[in-house]
Amino acid sequence: MSNELEHLSAKVTAGTMTRREFMSRAAALGVTAAVASTMLADAAKAATPVPGGTFRMGVQGGESTNSQDPATWASDVPITIGRLWGETLVRVMPDGSLEGLVAESWEGSADASTWTFKIRENCMFSNGNAVTAEDVMKTMERHSNEESKSGALGIMQGIKSMSADGMSFVVELDGANADLPYLMADYHLMIQPGGGFDNPTAAIGTGAYVMEDYEAGVRATATRRDDYWGGDQTQVAHYDRIELIVLNDATARTAALQSGQVDAINRVEPKVAKLLDRAPNVNVVNVSGRGHYVFIAHVDTAPFDNNDLRLALKYAINRQEMVDKILQGYGGIGNDMPINAAYPLFDQTIPQREFDLDKAREHYEKSGHDGSPIILRTADGAFPGAVDAAALFQASCQAAGIPLEIKREPNDGYWSEVWNKQPFCASYWGGRPVQDQMYATAYLSSADWNDTRWKRDDFDAMLLEARAELDEVKRMEIYSKMGRMLNEEGGLILPMFNDFIDGVSSEVQGYEGDPNADLMNYYAFKETWKA
Repeated sequence: MSNELEHLSAKVTAGTMTRREFMSRAAALGVTAAVASTMLADAAKAATPVPGGTFRMGVQGGESTNSQDPATWASDVPITIGRLWGETLVRVMPDGSLEGLVAESWEGSADASTWTFKIRENCMFSNGNAVTAEDVMKTMERHSNEESKSGALGIMQGIKSMSADGMSFVVELDGANADLPYLMADYHLMIQPGGGFDNPTAAIGTGAYVMEDYEAGVRATATRRDDYWGGDQTQVAHYDRIELIVLNDATARTAALQSGQVDAINRVEPKVAKLLDRAPNVNVVNVSGRGHYVFIAHVDTAPFDNNDLRLALKYAINRQEMVDKILQGYGGIGNDMPINAAYPLFDQTIPQREFDLDKAREHYEKSGHDGSPIILRTADGAFPGAVDAAALFQASCQAAGIPLEIKREPNDGYWSEVWNKQPFCASYWGGRPVQDQMYATAYLSSADWNDTRWKRDDFDAMLLEARAELDEVKRMEIYSKMGRMLNEEGGLILPMFNDFIDGVSSEVQGYEGDPNADLMNYYAFKETWKA
């Protein structure tokens, strides 16, 4: 009983169980309220940050082709490593607010067409050089340069000019954009010396840690900087050392956590989450948000250039079955658009597409497809349960007479050789804080990460119109039209929005779910400590 109560009290400290729930469970075990309260008080003492030690993460989403150039980051491992050594101008907090990082403050003009970011005076790069507004401007110039192939290219559209004025970085837009500061939180936009033009993979930034060892697709280690602008180890970034091990295999990742080889893992598979949460010395932390598991089709490539074929596939997918069998309830159904109720200005009146085999058959026959196999590529690393989800999709397509064929790909190289290269594949998105950023990153015609090859001038025009519209009611109407357009004509098949599910050692304190991404939006190393 003692071990069970300690496990439960750890959940209260971790924020995965309320005090009321703990007291109720304790009473059911025959423990008096006084004893239970004492246990909670003892657990609360552990909530004071303790500096020192090593934090070890087992992370899915790493490949031998990974680079430390922020422009190229597309999966969890490079993003997490990048957060160690680098920082953006601002950060999106769990409650949706913004916190300054390299920028200590920001201010927009009355019409939201000009934004000024004040750069911290005491912010230093890990090479010992002070950060300047010029470094910030050069960083933004690199990521707005089409030759860089940056994942942030889409959100950099609409910038008329940029300038450095003393310690201020000034952005002038072609039109208004009330959400511009949120775009500056994009993880590709790590501020680098000289913008990273000379050496984009140098891993020199303003983060709390400096890289010690790095082997792409295998592991990385970093040590704490003494000169970090954010404060000393009693305040933030408490660990002396961070170790990251790439563990793409879900079983290996879970086993590493249970055996104590790592302190935290991402992407706990929903089918084992409840069982893992009952394991000794382990807590499962999950939170819903904007993340989504998807199948993406290139709308400019046959046979997916036929909208009837795309609609046939959309009607043939059983969303509720996937939520039940793949997510095990850790998420909700999607609607073939990347926006859900977690976003501001979401239009809940957009009709939900239902599973309908008759409509699937109708659209498939109308498409005139020749009956040859329609190849869907997938891998274990595409998202937790991706292979099983593809099998469910195949079965329901067969029931509608659609010849879907599954090709299983290796994890290593999936994000560099399959995603955004092959015309139909499984994928995932972590979502973005605001609709403008999500659409600009993946659906704007000029976006490098436009992974469905969706290119519509009218859609692009609506995105720019929404940016300039400061009336939220009118802006929501524009976003609603954009969402409906993607739902009816896009190449995105979105069956489910996923919870972010992490597994954490009970030694780790201060761990809380973040709806922006797993591993506390990749900041777990910075905000947790060991008791």
